[in-house]
This record gives sequence, C-alpha cells and structure tokens, in this order.
Amino acid sequence: MDNLFGSDSWLYIILVGFVVGLLARLITPNNGRMGCLFTIVLGIAGALLAGWFGRRMGWYAAGEPVGFVGALIGAVVILGLGTLFTRPRGRNIR
Repeated sequence: MDNLFGSDSWLYIILVGFVVGLLARLITPNNGRMGCLFTIVLGIAGALLAGWFGRRMGWYAAGEPVGFVGALIGAVVILGLGTLFTRPRGRNIR
C-alpha cells in the first residue's frame, strides 16, 4: 500500500480512508449499520479498487496515488455490490 493516497503515513491513510468511507456511506442508499473500523476499511478498499481498475484502464501508473474521487467511486461500488448480495429476501406469502 505504498503511496495509496499520496502518502506513506499510516495515520494519513487511515484518516483519508475514514473520510472516503464516510462519504461513500452518505451517498449510497444503505440502511446497514457499520462501525468506524469498517468505514476505514471501506475507504481504503475503495482506493485499492480504484487504483487497480485505473491501472488496468491506463489512467494511473504503478505507484501513482489514487485520487480522492476515484477512491470514493471505488468505495461506492463496493457498498453497492455489498448491498446487492446482502439484500434481504422477500417473504413467501401464501
């Protein structure tokens, strides 16, 4: 995770990951409860997803930091996929 958000500092990565995860939770229509730790992990995972996808598409070079908006879009995609796969099933009415 070298230079994930433009810094090698873990504290900076955790702080920006928290902000990205919090914004993604506000944007995504999801009623699920999650704590601070999962919000941080969501933001960091969103940045990793955006970096991986951006390198595949040729938008980012290896070692180039992921943009804030890219990380936010990655986190929203992860939340959307999580909502899609964890949506409660409808009740069977007889």
